[in-house]
Parts: sequence; structure tokens; C-alpha cells
Amino acid sequence: MEYILKGDTLLIVMDRDLDHHNAAIIKEKIDGFIYSGQAKNVIFDFKQTNFMDSSGIGVVMGRHRLLKPLGGTVKVKNLRSDVERIFLISGLYKIIEKEV
Repeated sequence: MEYILKGDTLLIVMDRDLDHHNAAIIKEKIDGFIYSGQAKNVIFDFKQTNFMDSSGIGVVMGRHRLLKPLGGTVKVKNLRSDVERIFLISGLYKIIEKEV
């Protein structure tokens, strides 16, 4: 996983699937940037991610719930078809913007 901070935006370059095996670690790392005041916006780059389970949905939704009251945003980009389907079926696109 690569975490790139540019200004107040944290880009997370996912290098694996987002599932129950690594969700807690990823969540803790992102929250560290948010709680320290370094990141107000988060972008997940799913270019190398083939699978995401309900734990992954929780990571994305949880960061949205954390940042929204602070005026921040969560966006996603480079979704492969299987992960895109999860976003569509789960309704995540109703609250999370897809960056082109």
C-alpha cells in the first residue's frame, strides 16, 4: 500500500484486495492521517484491486462518515469491473464520487 499526501489530500494506492484480512490495518493508517489533521480528503486508487468485500465497503464508508463533518471528501478512481460492480450494487456511488 502506498500513502501519498499532497496538501490536505491523501491518495491511497491500493496494491492488493481490500478485504477483512487487511481492512483494519488500512483503516488505522488512514485515520492516523485524518486525526493528525494532515488529511481532509481521501482518494482510493483501486487500479490494482480485483476484489473488495464488506470490510472494504466499511473502510470506504467509514472514512466518508469521518470526513464529511469536517468538510472533507472521499473519492475513488481506477476501479476494475468487479470492484465497480460492488460499488454499484452496494449503493456506494450515492455517497462516494468516482474520479475520472
